[in-house]
Amino acid sequence: MNFILTLLINAGILLGMTYILPSVTIKNYKTAILVALVIGLLNATLRWIIIFPLEIVTFGLLSFIIRLFVTAVMIKLADILFSDFEIKGFFPAIIIAVVMAIAGSLLAIF
Repeated sequence: MNFILTLLINAGILLGMTYILPSVTIKNYKTAILVALVIGLLNATLRWIIIFPLEIVTFGLLSFIIRLFVTAVMIKLADILFSDFEIKGFFPAIIIAVVMAIAGSLLAIF
């Protein structure tokens, strides 16, 4: 249940960012749900492969920044995989990653 709720919230965040950031475009809500699902799957599989060496190098001191950066990379990978989802530049992906992190933290509290 928590996974579905997180998926829908992330899809809503992606769709909401299309109205706030002009460099982000999503065709429809179905695409937003699929993109959120792929971002979740990429975070579940590839994230630890990328984060682990960076955490060792920085001794875990920059953990939050590294996680945001890796999530932004996963969002850009989803941009490559979907033709109906486009992000122009890396900075909007970082903004989306920050908003998703804030929403995930708030969801974990409640």
